[in-house]
Amino acid sequence: MRAVSPVAWFHRSCIILACLAVLPVAFPAVAAASEKAAEFDVSYPKQRLPAPGFRLPDLASSDVSLEHYRGKVVLVHFWATFCVPCVKEMPDLEALWQRYLAQDLVVLAIAADRGSHAAVLEFVDNTGVTFPVLLDPDGEVRNKYEVVALPTSYLIGRDGKISGRAIGTRVWNGTEGRKIIEAQLAAGVLR
Repeated sequence: MRAVSPVAWFHRSCIILACLAVLPVAFPAVAAASEKAAEFDVSYPKQRLPAPGFRLPDLASSDVSLEHYRGKVVLVHFWATFCVPCVKEMPDLEALWQRYLAQDLVVLAIAADRGSHAAVLEFVDNTGVTFPVLLDPDGEVRNKYEVVALPTSYLIGRDGKISGRAIGTRVWNGTEGRKIIEAQLAAGVLR
């Protein structure tokens, strides 16, 4: 039997969850989660699996590990400077980061730019983004998370497990985005 990666399992769980959403009387909890997902178009897994670990350099060439943020809610955001929707979304992510930083939200932006990281550094300098920006020029982490489109974001709970996935741009600091983040933050502290 072939092993299935946690991300592939997550993708399959999302498909199952979407199918179950048509049965709100039989599955009220699943239907409620699906309604919330439909408002903001976030896919929620039926069973939460551990997020694939990674260690990537930031813009100062310091290694940053996902494990370092265990106990916090992490929004892992895959983007690139050549992706116009990604670039437009970054100020909104910055506002979200500033709003919930004291409540243990971490935004990790993983740049898909290949080659020199000069474009990423210039973008960060020009926009004043303050959350950690990591470099994944070879696509190793993107492959682990099975990212096929930019931007793609993953929500990772305090327990290190995947809580949701959003493909495409979102207004993360809007009403619906904040509701989702606040629900993640209220889920409890890892003990």
